Amino acid sequence: MTLQRRTALKVLGAAGLTAAAPWTLAQDGPWPSKPVAYIVPFTPGGSTDVIGRTLSEKLQAALGQPFVVDNKPGAAGAIGASYVAKARADGYTLFGGTISTHAINASLYKNLPYDPVKDFEPVALVATLPNVLLVGPGLGVNSVQELVALLKKDPSKRSFASSGAGTSTHLAGEMFADLIDLKLTHIPYKGTPPAMVDVAAGQVPFMFDQMTAAVALVQAGKLKVLACTTAKRMALAPQVPTMMESGVPGFEMSSWQAVYAPKGTPRPIVLKLNAEIKRILALPDVKEKLGTTLGMDIVASTPEELAAHMGREIPRWAELVKKSGATPG
Repeated sequence: MTLQRRTALKVLGAAGLTAAAPWTLAQDGPWPSKPVAYIVPFTPGGSTDVIGRTLSEKLQAALGQPFVVDNKPGAAGAIGASYVAKARADGYTLFGGTISTHAINASLYKNLPYDPVKDFEPVALVATLPNVLLVGPGLGVNSVQELVALLKKDPSKRSFASSGAGTSTHLAGEMFADLIDLKLTHIPYKGTPPAMVDVAAGQVPFMFDQMTAAVALVQAGKLKVLACTTAKRMALAPQVPTMMESGVPGFEMSSWQAVYAPKGTPRPIVLKLNAEIKRILALPDVKEKLGTTLGMDIVASTPEELAAHMGREIPRWAELVKKSGATPG
């Protein structure tokens, strides 16, 4: 049996065990009867934060209790994830999980303070979204091949920014370095906004990040998009070529965003949340904001589909981490 299949079975098995758990709550009355914390493990302004605030606003309106976003950034989302993993499984703590917190970190960190599978209840895969290759206008390049030529010519330009060590933006840079056969220096930031500011200013030559977070700076002319990392071009910006079209064969990756709860959260609460999130993601204004404006591909999965997705992603990213030699530092 392959590692990928074993991991998938492990994830699905864990999800199945939870389904049989009784609904035992140390509270009176139906859920929710008090405010719910929605933990975002990154700084404000990024894709996870945008989704968290969008969902929280709609959940609060639908369920009649405050859903309060609490940003707990650091360590590629591990600080926030560890906090939620230790929280009471009573439905009053939710987590904005990502490809970093629930796939990449599992192999990147040797002593991860939480287990992406054992410590969380999958609620819903919200959306997938492409990373894009971004440069500042002062760098003087207008295509991926021009950037590659500059990097090969000028060693002082061989560095890239990311929103944090272990994020998909970090691993995208490592994949790029591997495929163009150059040693590049990774410069991790504490979140997307400060990294983009420095790339726009020319302090760091380039970075990969979600188009969601880059839209405003791109529209203002402070960042340029050279390519997207998905197999197909983005509906949001169909004029932008893919990395493979731009002369980097084999470069394909996409990020994803999901909602989790602490392991042991009663199944009826998980199912109620899933139903509400799926309803919210189908609302015209939410589809317009997340899909049309920010370029996300809305998924709105079941808990079981999210568990299966993790079962595929964890071994896939373990292979890339091993091949690239990426480290948290």
